Amino acid sequence: MEPLLSQLSRPQRTNRQHTPGVDPAAAVANSHPGLGRFLRQAPPLLPEVSELDAVRHFTRLSQKNFSVDTHFYPLGSCTMKYNPRVCNTVAMQAGFLQRHPLASAQSGQGVMACLFELQEMLRQLTGMAALSLTPMAGAQGEYAGVAMIAAYHRQRGDVQRSEMLIPDAAHGTNPATAALCGFSVREIATDGNGDLDLAALAAALGPQTAGLMLTNPSTLGVFERRIGQIAQMVHQAGGLLYYDGANLNAIAGRVRPGEMGFDAIHINVHKTFATPHGGGGPGAGPVGVSERLRPFLPIPMVAQGDEGQFYWLTEEHCPLSIGRLSTFSGNIGVLLRAYAYLRLTGGEGMRRVASFATLNANYLMARLTQAGFQAAFPARRATHEFIITLQQEAKQFGVTALDFAKRLLDYGFYAPTIYFPMLVPECLLIEPTETESLESLERFVAAMVAIRQEAMENPQQVRQAPLAVPVPLGGHSRLDDTLAARKPNLRW
Repeated sequence: MEPLLSQLSRPQRTNRQHTPGVDPAAAVANSHPGLGRFLRQAPPLLPEVSELDAVRHFTRLSQKNFSVDTHFYPLGSCTMKYNPRVCNTVAMQAGFLQRHPLASAQSGQGVMACLFELQEMLRQLTGMAALSLTPMAGAQGEYAGVAMIAAYHRQRGDVQRSEMLIPDAAHGTNPATAALCGFSVREIATDGNGDLDLAALAAALGPQTAGLMLTNPSTLGVFERRIGQIAQMVHQAGGLLYYDGANLNAIAGRVRPGEMGFDAIHINVHKTFATPHGGGGPGAGPVGVSERLRPFLPIPMVAQGDEGQFYWLTEEHCPLSIGRLSTFSGNIGVLLRAYAYLRLTGGEGMRRVASFATLNANYLMARLTQAGFQAAFPARRATHEFIITLQQEAKQFGVTALDFAKRLLDYGFYAPTIYFPMLVPECLLIEPTETESLESLERFVAAMVAIRQEAMENPQQVRQAPLAVPVPLGGHSRLDDTLAARKPNLRW
């Protein structure tokens, strides 16, 4: 196991030969006399190591990480997907980095032109009437979408619409967001084929219905085939339809949520458009709306004048707006990466991204099924992701989806999502993304087959996995997930 940096520390071990022979305290006192009283009276309690030892330490730590640069990472658009380095390079140009957020619109016409083009590209890609870039994350974009639905009903005096309908396969943020916006939540069941139960939906719709929150494709890895009928039912009942953009990677360039009948959508540009999303951020969650919700979009938004100049739409222009969701105008760095990615791929390129994401998922599902694994919805075509249920392996060998996921680490693969959606027992939600090669997919299949063979012959070994990762605790590498969540040890 890699020692802590503090364990490498030795008194007075610094790189003094690389610094000039100047007393920092004296230099500060001479150049800025008023700051002398703020100087430390004793050096900070930091590890004392040479520069080279520090570089080697952190380099070794980085080499122990699982990342999309080093391993197959089948969490897909939800976390790790293709992140071209050129997009980061474009977003880090001096003209972008050095622009102060309080600078005038006149002095930032280049940045605003990029943001305006991004607004228009995302609006066209989703088929919505208008779009705002300002939400700072997917969760905030989701909040904005539901808040606009609430504002729409209030503006019409339709105050009895207090209930939000949410499928039982929805992302967990959906009911949380609905509750945060003041709605009660009513769950709608899905049927045995993974589609929303239309009879249950019809029974739930009424004058109290504010809307329905969906993602399409759903978290079950299938496309909601009757989405047109669903939209018609919700609209006839006076409700609105919200699109959770988590799975946009599967349909971008091929079908548009606006054409499905959705009234609001949030877009995780940090997932679908080229910003790495591991570790909790950074993020951006632009929101698009149908014409009826346009007045309620969060501000500021970029607009273009008759003479071609760009300016900010603010409270003055949008009196019905739900307001500001960030101090300035959104997470510009993430938005610029998305802009560069969309300019790089173009419309036809986005269509290819969705096609290859879907192709890879269907190929991997077919190969795992051929190898004897059970697909959760074998009669359905996969979208960009699919579900394998290990219920049979758990019953026969006592080896669970968690055990498979831990053992995959030993084979050099990051594990897919497990136990979500909870409707499927012993669930593996696998999303290979559009960029994985045929050889990578085949290696993953081979690893899954090998683990199942181990489960048959030596299940205890699989239940103790992972066996080759650098977290030895009590002789094993398996962490106690429940204890870590309830009683995290945050100190050494």
